[in-house]
Amino acid sequence: MMSLEMLGYYSDRPKSQRYPPGPSLLYPDRGNFIGFVSNLRSRKQLRELKRAFIASSDFPCESLAAPEWTIVVGLSDHSSFWKQGYPGLMVTDTADTLDFDRFVRVTEGLIGAVKRLASTLEP
Repeated sequence: MMSLEMLGYYSDRPKSQRYPPGPSLLYPDRGNFIGFVSNLRSRKQLRELKRAFIASSDFPCESLAAPEWTIVVGLSDHSSFWKQGYPGLMVTDTADTLDFDRFVRVTEGLIGAVKRLASTLEP
């Protein structure tokens, strides 16, 4: 399951991206990227999606696979799929004012990524 959560906001302004304590040391302080987020059981799918997205788009992206109890990991619809035993991940940004040009680029990258992933499933 891939949950598209609050896509469409991007900012190149320094400190436009905020995190809970901890991740702020590892991730950019500008909200000009999308994030791929999963629990530890879904990290294989997270890596595959990120790899396929990078092959389909030059849009900046980051990823995080962490325990489900981590604050930012289970905050969307994908967590209900985990409870039923399905892998799931979230694709998100910082959720504020929409930037339609970058939103289109992310959408095109995700379309390419899903096509690439689907082609690996064909016999």
